[in-house]
Amino acid sequence: MRFLLPLSQLVLLAAAYQAGGSARRRRAVWAQGPGDNSSVFSETKAQFWVRISPTFKAVQPGSSVWLNCSSSCPLPEGPSLHTGLQRGKTLNGSNWVSFQLLDVRAWSSDVHCYVTCAGITQGATARINAYKPPHSVILEPPVLEDGKYTLRCHVTHVFPVGFLVVTLQHGGRVIYSENLTRFTGLDLANVTLTYEYLARPCDLWQPVTCHARLSLDGLVVRSSSAPMTIFAWSPASKPLASTSIAALVGILLFVGAAYLRKYLLMQSRP
Repeated sequence: MRFLLPLSQLVLLAAAYQAGGSARRRRAVWAQGPGDNSSVFSETKAQFWVRISPTFKAVQPGSSVWLNCSSSCPLPEGPSLHTGLQRGKTLNGSNWVSFQLLDVRAWSSDVHCYVTCAGITQGATARINAYKPPHSVILEPPVLEDGKYTLRCHVTHVFPVGFLVVTLQHGGRVIYSENLTRFTGLDLANVTLTYEYLARPCDLWQPVTCHARLSLDGLVVRSSSAPMTIFAWSPASKPLASTSIAALVGILLFVGAAYLRKYLLMQSRP
């Protein structure tokens, strides 16, 4: 099979996994000194958690995303966000902070939120992926070459190619499928799949279709081409068809001769 990957521009994708912060126990008690309105932690049992929401987000390249980081700490220090993505606006609440991430174009990015409470730091992680579904899936009309049909399918402007599966179907059955995991480029790409197919007489007038599928950690994006029809079988399959027809004619002649012999015998009886 021949694949052409002319890279044209950068695109990126999203899918995500969940990672929550583990809770720790610490003794703490509220103590207030004379004339002092601040609260400090002492040695009594307490625990706190850190959460980030959503933990998984899949977006198209160039999108913006809001993530919310919250905790159960009464007096949190932070929270702080660690990411390589571009930061935007920030909204604050009593025990939460929402962060805006702009122009997401990295294929896969981990975002870490950390909160410190009474000297103990907990964290939570979210993953953001960026993806671009195929702009189009185009199947060229089948071309008869050297006794075989050449099927050529074009999948345009797709990312990431390494998660793409291209499948050819004829009459509803799969005749070829290719997983492109070996392609690791980080750019938007065009993919061309070429396959040579030996059509049989029973394949006449059956539709041929091309299907592209992106499988992104649970998110599945599908696109399909318009159907094309094979109007004649290839010359390479004609000898087989001729042999089959000759065999069928022979069977019919044998059955007819047996029936005629039986009929003549019945007529010759007195």
